[in-house]
Amino acid sequence: MRARGFTLIEIVVVVAIVAILASAALPLAELVNTRAKEEELRRGLRDIRAAIDAYKRAYDEGRMLARVGASGYPPDLEVLVQGVEDVKSPARRRIYFLRRLPRDPFYPDSQRAAADTWGKRAYASPPDDPSEGDDVYDVYSLSPRRGINGVPYRQW
Repeated sequence: MRARGFTLIEIVVVVAIVAILASAALPLAELVNTRAKEEELRRGLRDIRAAIDAYKRAYDEGRMLARVGASGYPPDLEVLVQGVEDVKSPARRRIYFLRRLPRDPFYPDSQRAAADTWGKRAYASPPDDPSEGDDVYDVYSLSPRRGINGVPYRQW
């Protein structure tokens, strides 16, 4: 009578094939995760920059109180969420520029406030050496890593 079942060699070969397939899938899963974070970074930068531009536009239109010596850019990122009083509105309603401030997905500490996860560039600082100042002209990622395209996240 012949015994039914798999031999030890057949089981080892199957396990080896599964291990090879799994080792090929892990880098692919990591790449998919990195691409998702990069898309989140792109979206966050686009949203914050659009809100900063909308704040500047509202300032230039005279919809908020002008400050002496101010550039017209927001003093910090929280103002974009908290809003400012619209002086042209008869009811003095507030103008809001963001519902919530997005986080930098590559920032390592998830406990920090969203505004602290971004690098901020003041209007008076040079573009090649961004630094914080009295206002927020632009934001950038603080991550030292490079993107899939080879460009550092700080330069996005």
